[in-house]
Amino acid sequence: MSRATGPKCRLCRRAGEKLYLKGDKCASAKCPVNKRPFPPGQHGKAPIRISEYNLRLREKQKAKQIYSLSERQFKNYFAEADNTKGVTGSNLFSFLERRLDNVVFRLNFAQSRNEARQLVRHGHVKVNGKKVNIPSFRVKKDDLITAEEKALPRVKKTLEASRESKVPGWVSLDSGKAEGKVVRLPSRDEIDTLISEQLIVEFYSR
Repeated sequence: MSRATGPKCRLCRRAGEKLYLKGDKCASAKCPVNKRPFPPGQHGKAPIRISEYNLRLREKQKAKQIYSLSERQFKNYFAEADNTKGVTGSNLFSFLERRLDNVVFRLNFAQSRNEARQLVRHGHVKVNGKKVNIPSFRVKKDDLITAEEKALPRVKKTLEASRESKVPGWVSLDSGKAEGKVVRLPSRDEIDTLISEQLIVEFYSR
């Protein structure tokens, strides 16, 4: 299955919770999850019997959709995490958080990961002074992330709108310069994504 390109709000309704895929809309009264808190489709209101397999599958799908990945990409990330020394679930989320599009989102340069992905793809983000247009680029400790000059007005407007949104402790932000730095590699307790990595590990271990 490739990356979902349809309506994002249907994914949230299917998951039964907000995945925050649409930026400000998710926090507003217009959020469809608030208006229609049941799965999409004509049988959305019917009771659903959730099996153990379905529970693990849903958790994997949620993580995949939050980070906007294809099935193959997510599976490759898991395989790498499983083959890396340490706890597989923690490794997985560390790799996902260090994607450039996610770091741009975490620095509040964009309102959503999809918008951050667009900024990166259009060449509006630099890493250590060099333009990088690959969303999956993995940042390292001490990497400096800046907005390209043409994108500065857009990025600064977003930063101004999200003044009260905190950035995670593993990155630092200079909002005046629209500049961020990777202070250290993220640990699992610094990642606020409400996903049970254990269920994902169990899904791939079945």
